[in-house]
Amino acid sequence: MEVTKAQILTALETVDRERTRREDDARLMNRVLLIKRYQQRRFEQTYAHLLNSTRYAAASRFFLEELYGPRDFQARDQQFARIVPKLVSMFPAEVIETVGTLAALHAVSEQLDTLMAERLNVDVIDRAGYAAAWRQVGKRNEREFQLQATLAIGKSLDRFTRHPWIVKSLRWMRKPANLAGLGDLQSFLERGLSCFASLGGASEFLATIETRERALMDMLFQAGQPSSGSCESNSIWAWLPARLVNDPVSIDTPNL
Repeated sequence: MEVTKAQILTALETVDRERTRREDDARLMNRVLLIKRYQQRRFEQTYAHLLNSTRYAAASRFFLEELYGPRDFQARDQQFARIVPKLVSMFPAEVIETVGTLAALHAVSEQLDTLMAERLNVDVIDRAGYAAAWRQVGKRNEREFQLQATLAIGKSLDRFTRHPWIVKSLRWMRKPANLAGLGDLQSFLERGLSCFASLGGASEFLATIETRERALMDMLFQAGQPSSGSCESNSIWAWLPARLVNDPVSIDTPNL
C-alpha cells in the first residue's frame, strides 16, 4: 500500500489538535499524562517476563519506550510535518510505509488517550476506573487498529533486518537525515532494526504481544473486572496496575 504525504500530514495534524485541546485544559492534560503513565506501567507488568529476558529485552524495551511510553514527541512531530515531502523522496518506499503506519498509530493513540482521560473523575486511576473508562470510550475498531498497527511496525522492522539493502540504505541516510532534520526518525528506525535483529526472528515475540493484548482488550470490552471464579480472567486483570496517583512528571522530549 502506497503511503502518501497527505496521509502522513493528516495524522500529524490530528496529533497536534489533541495537544491543543490539552493545552487549553490543565486538568485534562494531567489526566492524559496519568493515562499514559498507567499504560506504560501496564505494559511493564504484562510483559515483565519479556523485559527480563536476554533474548527479548531489547525489543520489549523498544516497544515500551517508542510505542507505549509517555514521551512527548511534539518537537519531533513539528519538524517531521515541515519536511514530509523531503522525507518521502529520501527514504525507501518500504520504510515510508512503516513511517506512515507509525504516524497513523500515533494519531489514533493520542485520540484514545484524550477520550480515556475525559472519563476520569479523579486524579487517581485503578483497575476498575481504567476498565470503566475503557468501556465508556468504546471504539473497538480503533483499539483493533492500534494493535494491528503496532504489530505491523514490528513485522516491518523484522522484515527489514532480512534485507541488507534496506539496512545499508538507512546507514547511508544517517548524515543526510540529520542534516534534513530527520535525526530522531532515523534513530527510531536504526534502533528498531538493531533491537529486532537481535531477536533472530520476531514471530514468537509478536505472537506474545498479540495474544496478550487481545486477551486484555476482550476482557475490558466484555465486562471489565472479572468474576472471582475465573482464574484466567483474574490473571489478565493482574496485568493492570492496582493503582496510580496523578503525580505529574516531566515527560522526556527528544533532542532535535
